Amino acid sequence: MPINVISSGIMTTIQDLGRPGYYHLGIPIGGAMDRLALRAANLLVGNAEDAAGLEAVFVGPELEFTEDATVAVCGAELPPKIDGEEQPTWTALAVKKGQVLSFDFLKAGARVYIAISGGINTPPYLGSRATYPIGALGGVEGRAVQPGDTLPLGKPARAATPGATVPEKLRRLPGGSAELRVLPGLYWHRITEAAQGTFFEDTWKVANEADRMGYRFQGGRPLDFVPREQPFSAGSDPSNITDACYPYGSVQVPSGKEPIVLHRDAVSGGGYFMLGTVISADMDLIGQLQPNTPTRFVKVDMDTALAARKDRSDMLDGIREAIG
Repeated sequence: MPINVISSGIMTTIQDLGRPGYYHLGIPIGGAMDRLALRAANLLVGNAEDAAGLEAVFVGPELEFTEDATVAVCGAELPPKIDGEEQPTWTALAVKKGQVLSFDFLKAGARVYIAISGGINTPPYLGSRATYPIGALGGVEGRAVQPGDTLPLGKPARAATPGATVPEKLRRLPGGSAELRVLPGLYWHRITEAAQGTFFEDTWKVANEADRMGYRFQGGRPLDFVPREQPFSAGSDPSNITDACYPYGSVQVPSGKEPIVLHRDAVSGGGYFMLGTVISADMDLIGQLQPNTPTRFVKVDMDTALAARKDRSDMLDGIREAIG
């Protein structure tokens, strides 16, 4: 039996862990911006970790259940309510047929992940149910959910235990400020040595332009470029390059003014230089940053990036063990 969408919040989409393998064709991996939160929510309700759930931004949806189910809400601190009674996040919650799941006001973070036992069973496209609105792929007819939609459910991989929870020490919650670790890249040499220093010295703030394609940052000093002769086929702006591929987490700085970190739904290439890449272990955190959050970029090397990835993997193993 399906879930009935009474209200949809600001931007609620169906997301799983994405559709890898098509980036060379211009189709991004997509999927949950905070992958650890989605994995944790799925584990709590007995789903496979890559099952499709809902990603809601700032404001949660209102959902009516037409059958008994188990629900978990992870990621941002957006308190869920069952028939108006507030419930804990990062916890498996039993919902009865006819009950309504809604949400209180956002207290911390930006994106919440709602997993339902059985997972959302909309048709997959290119191996994923993740919504990619620009390409009209996945989700509900390639768009965000809307009031009046019905969301079909599959079957859970295993039985869930209502009341199971993720220990607080294994929840990565955003604070009042953030640090994003950056590995300098192929075009690091394009900015002056002084600019290389100020980029990491300055405190930036998340701009209002922060979505699934990328996050813009403001407030730091402009970056100066090393003089050069304009390359053939590159634009005239000093930040332009001959078109190149963009890895996830690429940090672009158009005209040297405002860094943009490319995220899950980003384009796969273009003509702006990339001074480096945010390491994979910090990509989930970006998706939880609200506009105006003070942010510092921290320079790291490959060994540090790989160690951070291992720590992230260990954290997920800890969640699996805690839930059992």
